[in-house]
Amino acid sequence: MKTPKYIIVLFLLLFSSLNKVNAQFGFSHEVGAIIGPVAFQSDYGERSDLSTNAGNTGYGIGLIHYLNFSYKAECNCYTPETYFNDHFKLRTELSYNKTNLQHFGRWVEDSKTSLGAQQLRAMRGSTSVTNIGMQLEYFPYSIRDFSATIGAWAPFISLGAQFSFYNPEAYSELGPGLGSLPTVTHPKYINAVRNDGSSTWSVVSSVGTRYKLTELSDLMVDLRWQYYFSNWVDGLNPDPTIYTENKANDWNVWLNFGYIYYIN
Repeated sequence: MKTPKYIIVLFLLLFSSLNKVNAQFGFSHEVGAIIGPVAFQSDYGERSDLSTNAGNTGYGIGLIHYLNFSYKAECNCYTPETYFNDHFKLRTELSYNKTNLQHFGRWVEDSKTSLGAQQLRAMRGSTSVTNIGMQLEYFPYSIRDFSATIGAWAPFISLGAQFSFYNPEAYSELGPGLGSLPTVTHPKYINAVRNDGSSTWSVVSSVGTRYKLTELSDLMVDLRWQYYFSNWVDGLNPDPTIYTENKANDWNVWLNFGYIYYIN
């Protein structure tokens, strides 16, 4: 599924519309890049198990763009001071993350020798997700004061939505037929495996901080939670009425490290 091409086109169209907003209202721009580890919470592994959380981790990268409401690039001056202008920024993002997945926890320990344990141990999977969306970031302290002070910190929280294209892959080291053949598939995953890419909406929320590196650049770190409105992002979806431990949709936690440059 060639989703990245479509998402890049959407991102360019969105960025173009933001440029038109800037031309009309005089907002300034910030651009940057993010990278960091991703912990993917899915139908692989044992719920609330440390080895699952540590083992099913991957990476994420992204491009970000901000509308800075406190500054007008066209006149190299501040906008009229309002609470919104001095405490909010609008973030647009194009990001990609990938995670390799397998079962961890007590049900796949070496001491377990049943056929079911062997089938779980043999399951392997991965998912790659491309996201495009927006978040509104709230800074409790003055954005103007932060912009004027090298070495300052600017904590923030954010909330937003993204459109996510996912492409899962699930297979068994015991052989083909995962999801259909009982010889290789644990009963829990019969008719519950899908390797087709698709799309869904997701909600994102984060907490983080910026560090004023230079007059025109910041460093950023934030911890993000992303919840998908689908339980097929990892390629697995056991019957939630029977296996209630898997009733939640897929989600991830992403620790971002970023660099942001101001375009005045």
